[in-house]
Amino acid sequence: MNNPNIMSHVSIGTNKFNEASKFYDVVLSTIGAKRVFEFPGAIAYGKEYPEFWLQEPADGGKAETANGVHFGFVAESKDAVHAFFDAAIAAGAAGDGEPGPRPHYGEPYYGCFVLDLDGHKIEATYWDEALAAKQNG
Repeated sequence: MNNPNIMSHVSIGTNKFNEASKFYDVVLSTIGAKRVFEFPGAIAYGKEYPEFWLQEPADGGKAETANGVHFGFVAESKDAVHAFFDAAIAAGAAGDGEPGPRPHYGEPYYGCFVLDLDGHKIEATYWDEALAAKQNG
């Protein structure tokens, strides 16, 4: 099988490993992801293979966020986008863009943004293939 992805995985650091792992267990379950690999200080999430890593910084320093960086997760429906947002807020995230259409990203785009417990910006997005097909006629 030819893998259409351009990335293997991403990793983010956390200063609150136990709390952050509980946060991501709940939030990522809304899009069908789960823990697929773990060892002390690191957990990998995915549907089948490790795509998103949460870890304590390898150098023992403080984990920081990067301005302009965010991590987008694929949702299978608009309802899943709402579930992601609601679960994240309930688990302590700060809202950074409620669920809804973002026409400037394309009419088929529907998503939300939150800041996780460490301030990392994460997103759930649904791309409406039926709407995209209609537009492309």
